[in-house]
Amino acid sequence: MDRLTEMEAFATVVDQGGFTDAAKKMGISKSAVSKHVSALEARLGARLLNRTTRRVSPTEIGLAYYDRARRVLNDAGEADALVTSMQIAPSGLLRISVATDFGVNLLSPVLGDFLSEFPDVTVNMVLNNRYVELISEGFDMAIRVGDLEDSSLRARKLTETSRRMIAAPGYFEKFGRPAKIDDLNDHKLLHYSNQAAGNVWKITAPSGERRQVRSAGWLTVNDGQSLLHAAVAGLGIAYLPSFLYADAMSKGLVQEALPDLPMDTLGIYAVYPPGRFTQPKVRAFIDFLAMTFADRGPDNW
Repeated sequence: MDRLTEMEAFATVVDQGGFTDAAKKMGISKSAVSKHVSALEARLGARLLNRTTRRVSPTEIGLAYYDRARRVLNDAGEADALVTSMQIAPSGLLRISVATDFGVNLLSPVLGDFLSEFPDVTVNMVLNNRYVELISEGFDMAIRVGDLEDSSLRARKLTETSRRMIAAPGYFEKFGRPAKIDDLNDHKLLHYSNQAAGNVWKITAPSGERRQVRSAGWLTVNDGQSLLHAAVAGLGIAYLPSFLYADAMSKGLVQEALPDLPMDTLGIYAVYPPGRFTQPKVRAFIDFLAMTFADRGPDNW
């Protein structure tokens, strides 16, 4: 007899508390269940069940065996489910949380390609500039830039972006160019309003030391694109990721404020809830993003 079937029959008897209910659960006859369990006991050379006219219960050895058998059966079931899930075509609603800057500039332009490739998937992309709780707020996944705060989530790194201080050439002509980090205190700075640390820039000095620049700033806004527009207009110095400023820099609209500083790189990640299996729609979208951004970053935007 099949060893896994014997194991399943025994575990089901323990779960159901008897042969009759186990037979109903497995969809086979009571005698077949009894034969499977008897064959298992004969093969192991041990009595696994105490049988009376009223009830069936595992022996001490049977209880120890049950714990291991149940794990094996669960693993086997999950293995079957994994193969099945990997063959199922991605479908259903995919709810994504993404920072406004990345969503507008990089995700929106490629969504059409994804939906064309997977027509049974529908996407609800929520743009916001706050940290969302994926599970409690009902998101399937999120795209996050920078350090990952929640280590319980699964993550896949898609690419990297650099972050630099930039301003318009006209700004430098009018206010001068900073020569060192401390000079930033005398300049007009443009800040994100949604930073947890407030109006603080964390900058790596040429020595490798992490420095903090605190300034109230001349303009504070919760949108990176708006900060870029402000920088291009000559309103001050902004500290932005390369996927935002790359085009403006290539056109000469902005320049780097402190070009001698070490490159500050940030990872761009797809994060999703933990679990043994990843939903096909989530796996398909992450694979799509990884391929789309494979040749991007940190400065190639």
